[in-house]
Amino acid sequence: MRKIVKGLLSMSDQENRILVVDDEERIRRLLKMYLEKEGYVIDEAEDGEIALKKATENDYDLILLDVMLPGIDGVEVCNRLRQVKSTPVLMLTAKGEEINRVQGFEVGADDYVVKPFSPREVIYRVKAIMRRASATAYLSKESGPSNNIVFPHLIIEHDAHRVTAGGQEVSLTPKEYELLHYLAVSPDKVFSREELLKDVWNYEFFGDLRTVDTHVKRLREKLNKVSPESAAMITTVWGVGYKLEVAK
Repeated sequence: MRKIVKGLLSMSDQENRILVVDDEERIRRLLKMYLEKEGYVIDEAEDGEIALKKATENDYDLILLDVMLPGIDGVEVCNRLRQVKSTPVLMLTAKGEEINRVQGFEVGADDYVVKPFSPREVIYRVKAIMRRASATAYLSKESGPSNNIVFPHLIIEHDAHRVTAGGQEVSLTPKEYELLHYLAVSPDKVFSREELLKDVWNYEFFGDLRTVDTHVKRLREKLNKVSPESAAMITTVWGVGYKLEVAK
């Protein structure tokens, strides 16, 4: 019995590993303290080079990544990481660094927290990302016995978290996948940016509507590379939001 319990605990730890990347030791120590209180297993890196090495050689469930790092900055770390992995990334940016936040989204960051931050907000965002990356809590419907969604140019195999467009598999980050699947579950239904931010990102109190726009843009670009028809399905309803449109 003890061996079984130990194995279960190890599995739990494995499922809750976070890499905290910041060149300031006090910030790493603060984040580690609060995150460990929530039961997460924390690893640390003090610069971009170490962060990239650890992130590519290990499997983390989330990376808290400072933008301003010595050597390789956080934006470039995220950009290089996205070439090989889709680990969720929560960026840490200084107040007023809007251009860096936008760049972070463009290279695949899932969200950001502005310094000086409140530990409560960080925990809130971390939990939201973890919940969305590991489960399908936002779904209230099933699309069939196999839980797959099939359109003429787009197939979403939900159990495998696999997307095929134009016959080719598309590599998406967890958040890009969740956004696409959420739209696909209710084809032709228009969702406002606020609805998407609340239901996909689970943000009721925090969040930037540009987060939605940037992820839609990246999702379209990835789909367009293999299937312009599938990319065109994600349509903008001006003044309202977005929908996944199915040809009649």
